[in-house]
Amino acid sequence: MTDAPLPSSVLFCCDHNAARSPMAEGIMKKFYGQKTYVQSAGVKNDLEIDGFSVSVCAEIGVELSRHRSRSFDEMQQWGDDLSGFDLIIALSPASQRCALDMTRLAHIEVEYWPILDPTGLGEGRESRLSSYRQSRDQIINRILARFGPPLEDAGAA
Repeated sequence: MTDAPLPSSVLFCCDHNAARSPMAEGIMKKFYGQKTYVQSAGVKNDLEIDGFSVSVCAEIGVELSRHRSRSFDEMQQWGDDLSGFDLIIALSPASQRCALDMTRLAHIEVEYWPILDPTGLGEGRESRLSSYRQSRDQIINRILARFGPPLEDAGAA
C-alpha cells in the first residue's frame, strides 16, 4: 500500500474533531511535514481539544494544545472546500457517512479507518491515558501502513 505517492492533501475526520482526528492531523504533519497539506474536522464542533489527546501526543513530540476544533460546515464557511482534498480519512462511522454524503458529486477518495474512540473509556487517569495511547498507536500504524515511513526532513508538527 505504501507504493502510492503521498497525496498532496489529506483531511482526517471524526465525530467532534476533539480526539482522534486532531491526533491523526498532528501525527501526519510530524511524519510528512510540508509534503502534504493536512487538516481535520468533525461532524460537529461541540467540544474543545481533548486534554488526554494532547497528553498522549506530547509523549511523541506532537503539539496539539493550540488545535481548535471545527466541523465540516465551518470548513466550508471558511472556504476550505472538501473537493480540494485528494483524500479524506474518516475515523468514525458518522464521519464516514458525512464525508461520503458531502463528496458524492466529487471524485474524492474516502477511506474508513476504524480507530477506537477513547473518550469515556477507563476509570482513573492512567486507565484513560492507556485508552488514548491505544487510539494514538492505531492511528500511527495506519498512517505508516498507508503512507510509508516518516520523511527525515519533515520536522516538528
